Amino acid sequence: MKIARRTLLRSTGVAIALPFLDVFQGDRSLAACVDTEHYPAADDKRRFIAINVGLGLHAPNFIPESSGRDYALPPYLKSLGSLRDRFTLISGASHPSVDGGHHSSKSFLTCAPHPGNAGFRNSISLDQFLAQRMGSATRFASVSLTEIGPGLSWSQSGVEIPSESRPSRLFQRMFLAGNAKEQAIQMEKIRGGRSVLDAVLARTQSLDSLVSGRDKEKLDQYFSAVREAEQRLAKDEDWQTKPRPKVDAKIPQDVPETTRIAERMTLMYDMMHLALESDSTRLLTYFINGFNQVPQIPGVVIDYHNLSHHGKDPEKLAQLAIIEQRLVDCLAGFLKKLSESQEDSGSLLDRTTVLFGSNLGNASSHDTKNMPILLAGGDFSHGQHLAFDANNNYPLPNLFVSILQQMGVETDSFGSSKGTMTGLEH
Repeated sequence: MKIARRTLLRSTGVAIALPFLDVFQGDRSLAACVDTEHYPAADDKRRFIAINVGLGLHAPNFIPESSGRDYALPPYLKSLGSLRDRFTLISGASHPSVDGGHHSSKSFLTCAPHPGNAGFRNSISLDQFLAQRMGSATRFASVSLTEIGPGLSWSQSGVEIPSESRPSRLFQRMFLAGNAKEQAIQMEKIRGGRSVLDAVLARTQSLDSLVSGRDKEKLDQYFSAVREAEQRLAKDEDWQTKPRPKVDAKIPQDVPETTRIAERMTLMYDMMHLALESDSTRLLTYFINGFNQVPQIPGVVIDYHNLSHHGKDPEKLAQLAIIEQRLVDCLAGFLKKLSESQEDSGSLLDRTTVLFGSNLGNASSHDTKNMPILLAGGDFSHGQHLAFDANNNYPLPNLFVSILQQMGVETDSFGSSKGTMTGLEH
């Protein structure tokens, strides 16, 4: 029996889409399920941050010429010189079977193959895998940030996690509770959302007698996504009555012009620092996705996206270097701030693993191999350049397993990985 998906959606009376099923004359592959057995201790304040530069980083300016510990700092990393022993550079690594040019940003933290394909269905991102295990300890299980457009975080069901692009709104969510009336309205919205989800689950149970075994699997995955949303709403309700932390900071003034890239990044990094310092969350992602405009940076007169497709043109490379140097300088300022922020067990950087890099190894040709990666902080023994084979890349998902284990999650696999990263020292 074939039924129209649009008719079914109208019959539910709610604005939540069902997955495409065979019975709807559609098809979509299933995302992989993940193990949720092992959890780190709730009071273990380990943190994780992932930052992706969507338009790449010119490798000769970011990757050292030699490997090991005695490498010379490449141009971009001079501003990180004082933190040399607090980060590891990784080259010659990539996600197996992840292609698709700019589409590969979807798989930066998931490792899901072929993100550019029409039938692509994403899997869970590294931060959300961690959020399932440690997110209940903070008001926000995780925070996804972006400059413009989508972010980097994906649920277990392959659904994109909404991202925030305005620092002022993030500040308000973290630190401003609102008056009694506003809090009541917010609570009503939370409970109203749960009611809608209950109605969806109740009304879609009747499909069981109409669908095939394969469709039932897809519906099970859909129900899992709804339950994930229910759990987030329940957590929001629990935290709604708890006081927010007090911080010695004012609401930031947003920079609306996307071309003022350095100022926008600095504000976002300041909010990320506040989020960690106040223990509002321990998991953050930030997508610096670039744009088709000319950044307001002295010496740059060509739009950023155009510069990323430099084709080795010297003038374009020179202007691209100015932009990318600013990106790394902003990161350097953030890492220094983390290293200077002290808590009982040391600095924030000591307890925060920061993954910085790009889904593109060569943005000029949309090449996803040889991804430029910098890993900072956490319990790793840093100060080296791990240089793998540039022609036969090392599987980057192995790094994700190393990060998970360092974060206290007992697992030997993530995505396509079956082990930890060779040469990365704890």
